[in-house]
Amino acid sequence: MDKFADMKAFTAVVDAGSFSMAGERLGIAKSVVSRRISQLERRLGSRLLHRTTRRLALTDTGKNFYQRAVQILADLDDAEQSVTEETIELRGTLKLAAPLSFGLTHLSDAITDFLNEHPAIELNLDLNDRNINLVEEGFDMAVRIGELQDSTLVARRLGTVRIMTCASRAYLERHGEPAHPDELHQHTGLQYSNISYKQQWRYQTPAGKMIHAQPRIRIRANNGNALATAACAGLGITRSPAFILGSYVKQGSLVTILNEYQGAAVGIHAVYPPGRLIPRRIQVFSDFLSGRYGEHPCRDAGLVAGVS
Repeated sequence: MDKFADMKAFTAVVDAGSFSMAGERLGIAKSVVSRRISQLERRLGSRLLHRTTRRLALTDTGKNFYQRAVQILADLDDAEQSVTEETIELRGTLKLAAPLSFGLTHLSDAITDFLNEHPAIELNLDLNDRNINLVEEGFDMAVRIGELQDSTLVARRLGTVRIMTCASRAYLERHGEPAHPDELHQHTGLQYSNISYKQQWRYQTPAGKMIHAQPRIRIRANNGNALATAACAGLGITRSPAFILGSYVKQGSLVTILNEYQGAAVGIHAVYPPGRLIPRRIQVFSDFLSGRYGEHPCRDAGLVAGVS
């Protein structure tokens, strides 16, 4: 009886969402996967999965066991690699979370290059703007942009990105262009709902003073590209990172405003669950991203401050 094989089968089923797909990932038959889950549940004396003809769902016990199992298997993998890390290739599963827009415009290319360099690495990627709990959901790492709200997480700065405030020419022709953040109260704002009002509409004067603007919010959304599309349609002013708004500015769909008040570029961070050693594959991956992004504002080359 191999406890680790049973545990691997269980986590594979949870990650894949089915016995058959888990079997494909592990290179074993579906019946073997099912047998290993059954003997694991018998040994534990508790049901881990609710099985129906259409879907699988974790029981409360299963959720707790999954979190511990993921960590135990990762620790085992790290222990094995630490012994022979100079003589064997990087391997294992990397479970990564990142914001949708950043993942599509930046991270996907970097991941492709990283996986080509390390063919034994498997990736489980969640591109989503929701606030993911790394510990509860078993993630190895997340990429986050801006201020970090959870002080318990281990963080590493990977690079920076410039924040831009933009509107369409049609909107500015109808409503005028604000010359100072204090004038935003006369305008319509498009709010990114995953950060606070004050975080999004915060500006810095050339003298270093912080200003919190208060536009009238017409649209709230948890994705910057959706807000950029609304801004292109003349529905209001949006404020987002350059990797979202840069392409719209280059195309002429949006123009930048309040350029002298944007302040310093914000950080791109890799964050890890607390309380454990960072696996070697995660360290190497974050090194790769740090080398990729560095300390230069991310992907806003060619966007000239002050152009409107």
